[in-house]
Amino acid sequence: MPSPSEGRILSEAQGPVLLIGIDRAAKRNGFTPVMMQALAEAYTRLDDDPALRVGVLHAIGDHFTAGLDLPSFAPLMQRGERPVAQGLVDPLNLGRPGYRRRTKPMVVAVKGITYTLGIELMLAADIVVAADDCRFSQLEVQRGIMATGGATLRMAERAGLGNALLHLLAADVFDSAEALRLHFVQRVVPAGTELDEALRIAQAIAQQAPLAVVATRLNALKAVEEGPMAAADEFETTQQRLAHSDDAREGVRAFLEKHAARFSGR
Repeated sequence: MPSPSEGRILSEAQGPVLLIGIDRAAKRNGFTPVMMQALAEAYTRLDDDPALRVGVLHAIGDHFTAGLDLPSFAPLMQRGERPVAQGLVDPLNLGRPGYRRRTKPMVVAVKGITYTLGIELMLAADIVVAADDCRFSQLEVQRGIMATGGATLRMAERAGLGNALLHLLAADVFDSAEALRLHFVQRVVPAGTELDEALRIAQAIAQQAPLAVVATRLNALKAVEEGPMAAADEFETTQQRLAHSDDAREGVRAFLEKHAARFSGR
């Protein structure tokens, strides 16, 4: 079915993996407020469904996203309003009051034009696979606005302040090799294979113990955001909680019996 003019977000569970598709290809997947709300609902579904363990964000068509559809967002910006209802998981994972932060892993497959919000969505995720035909740009300053979806925070965190400001202030277009150099993406693959590779990574993650995956992700995030000692302070209590889980017992049993573990997430 064709996507509606305001765009939509497709969600499909493939076993423990939730495949989330951006669908407004006729407009280079430019995001409308309706799409942002739907994306938050899909991220919330991932976190709330115990059968789901990993999310994969991708796009329909030739491009990941050209960014925000500014005419549809301008009234919200002028009123200082957000497009996502409070109480949902924020796809940008900024920890703003009233919004939840994602706990489960998110892998992103990007391709073609990946501008502004596209960069911010992938930096808010955990692992990014980029097609070798990607074109990236954080060009808000060309439009007289500022990037407020996390680029000013995470580009400097990943690449250093000088590298971040080079692209934030010049609003230039850079390629997948530069994105890899700056640690914005983790893997570059031939165009057309990026979703397959993202799914392969997601499926590998989904085979691991879910409670341990979530705890490991959150501890690494805490180390980045609050410092290594804050993360280290949680080692013993987290390990004790995990050690009492059914999954930990299954992990030991699988090791002793030399077979693949069958984790339940309990």
